[in-house]
Amino acid sequence: MPTADVEDHEDVWVFVEEHDGDVAPVSWELLGEARSLADALDEDLVALVVGHDVEDVAQEAIQRGADRVLAADDPVFEPYRADPYGEQCRALVESREPSVVLIGGTHTGRDFAGRVAVPVHAGLTADCTELDVDEDGHLAARRPAFGGNVLATIKCEDHRPQMATVRAGVFEAADPDPGREGEVEFVDAVVDEADTVTEVIERDVGETVDITDADRIVAAGGGTDGDIDPVVELADALDAELAASRKAVDEGWVSHDRQVGQTGKTVRPDLYVAVGVSGAVQHIEGMNDSDVVVAVNNDPNAPIFDHADYGIVGDLFEVCPELTDLLEGVEDPQEALA
Repeated sequence: MPTADVEDHEDVWVFVEEHDGDVAPVSWELLGEARSLADALDEDLVALVVGHDVEDVAQEAIQRGADRVLAADDPVFEPYRADPYGEQCRALVESREPSVVLIGGTHTGRDFAGRVAVPVHAGLTADCTELDVDEDGHLAARRPAFGGNVLATIKCEDHRPQMATVRAGVFEAADPDPGREGEVEFVDAVVDEADTVTEVIERDVGETVDITDADRIVAAGGGTDGDIDPVVELADALDAELAASRKAVDEGWVSHDRQVGQTGKTVRPDLYVAVGVSGAVQHIEGMNDSDVVVAVNNDPNAPIFDHADYGIVGDLFEVCPELTDLLEGVEDPQEALA
């Protein structure tokens, strides 16, 4: 595998994912974190925007911290398809030679990141939860390993760009500054509609949810012993999303897309209610940035209480129905619970 001349590569890139003008929240989270990385490296922060009619998205990327934006604006990029996106990003990476490329760990990001990394012989670290630069200016990408029991730090010293997909919800989103200025460069599309093939496949995949966007979450743990009905009813009363610990997911009580933790999703809701969750470090890693944490557990020594703002020691099968009744007809359930 050929090595890259590291000195020839500079600037930190963030792929800003948009669909019909709606930007994936992880993109703004990455811009906020990448701003710190770019400053530490004394390099520019560049936002890469691919889509159709993306001028507003490009301008917002400037407001949220980018020094420059590379915008590939063409109907061929709407809706998303892996081949056009991958080819466009690969071409820009090869011609502009960035040092770091960060992509949200969404279905879209995971789908095309490898189509960029493989042909340019880049190092790609997947599902990162922490980012830093070392004393030599190399990206230090950290991700859970060995079932979430450790965090592995991965560096790519000999190849460029250094690429990473990053889990949603682990960083604070960059706030927009309407007065901020930067350069937006519209680049030519390197793919043509005639060169692409699209086959539409429709299938029923059932109900899915992105708990990383939820303002309120009620999580079921191993203490439910599979009877999650009281937890579901409490979540309904709070107008909250149902989530789960790894134990509850592994046992099949709750679907994997609702798992919180190092091997699940990272969430930062206004309210997080942990019901029957022991509080293992792997789970805490995924919810520790919640604004208010309420824990319900029958073990007064459960580790979850060390991370809770409010704790209720008791049988969840008695506590949950009482809380649900308490919230019935309440205008602001979160305030009533606190």
